[in-house]
Amino acid sequence: MSSMNASVATLGDRPLQENDLREHIDPLFSRVLRKGGDSIYLANHSLGRPLDRTEDDVREGLGLWYSHLDGAWEGWQAETLGFRQRVAALIHAAGAHCIIPKASAGQGLRAVLNRRDRPLRVIASRSEFNSIDVILKAYEGRGRIQIDWVGPDARRLYRPNDFIAALEARPDLLVLSLVFYDTGQFFADIAAVIDAARACGVEILLDLYHAAGALPVDVGALDVDYAVGGCYKYLRGGPGAAWLYVHPRRLDEEPRTLDTGWFAVAAPFGFERAGATRFAQGGDGWLESTPAILPFYQARAGLEFALAIGVERLRAYCLTQQSLFLAELSKHGVACFAPEQPRGAFVAIPHSGAASIVDRLGAEGIIADAREGFLRFCPDILNSSRELCEAARRIAGVVRR
Repeated sequence: MSSMNASVATLGDRPLQENDLREHIDPLFSRVLRKGGDSIYLANHSLGRPLDRTEDDVREGLGLWYSHLDGAWEGWQAETLGFRQRVAALIHAAGAHCIIPKASAGQGLRAVLNRRDRPLRVIASRSEFNSIDVILKAYEGRGRIQIDWVGPDARRLYRPNDFIAALEARPDLLVLSLVFYDTGQFFADIAAVIDAARACGVEILLDLYHAAGALPVDVGALDVDYAVGGCYKYLRGGPGAAWLYVHPRRLDEEPRTLDTGWFAVAAPFGFERAGATRFAQGGDGWLESTPAILPFYQARAGLEFALAIGVERLRAYCLTQQSLFLAELSKHGVACFAPEQPRGAFVAIPHSGAASIVDRLGAEGIIADAREGFLRFCPDILNSSRELCEAARRIAGVVRR
């Protein structure tokens, strides 16, 4: 049993408790916590904090290169499969064959858009993250897709009926986030939209970047055709370790995506070139050219940690932290965005000068960020209750000036 698994095992099956986390979990993050000083890191929704073990995992991948040179591919392919297996377990996919490694969520979106040989009609929200938004607009600008945008109401909330009404245009694809990146609204009623889309024959691509690792996700139960996500945030895996989920019903469907390469053929290291290309079956047929391998090692510890400790327990503890943080902010007279459904992992504070306030917060030792007129703060299991109370005090001192 690894030291990480041993530490998690000491927590038992009971709900997470702060004293247990400080004693058994903090030591797994000693390097990043040691650098904290007087600052309070609340940008956990942006770049997650890595485990100490992450560096060792990356060194393992590099070590194969040094010791085996071209023979490293056997170990590298095993690690790639391990990455796919861990992501599949995290989001309850049917298996590793449904997970296609990508460098970014946007790369996954392009693979889906590039399946068709005709212009597509797409429905998307106005609150998709910039990576998705930029790609959709680029395709629209070249006449590759037509987009019907769905915006939030006056309170910046999204409603199922707005998307269901848009389905009357009979689009080809619906692109939608489970948790919106700007406000943190958790679209808990998304099943109604998915059911309506399925009834209309519309394919669904779900952005899980602010959901996977932060709250329980079951792509099988949701019955979406595609999903994108990555390990940059709540899974503590840094940049480059992203993925595309493809439902089994879509894996071998024609036409295939144009985002392809030699790793997508049936026997990539056989180097066959005669006649028509013979693609691999299942998810391997969605692979591209030579992949970046080290991100899979980089993501290993964070994925294993989330799976070992349990996303359900992480979610429950996050909600407890949010309650404390919100109560402290309220006590200091700071109003927060309050969606009717539970939030995702972060708390949003509306402010007309949000972008400029981030620098002032940084000067006070509060590490956070701003998006679309909202300040964003994400409590994490590495944040103590004392930190959250102190953070609320400092935040109030800045935003109420």
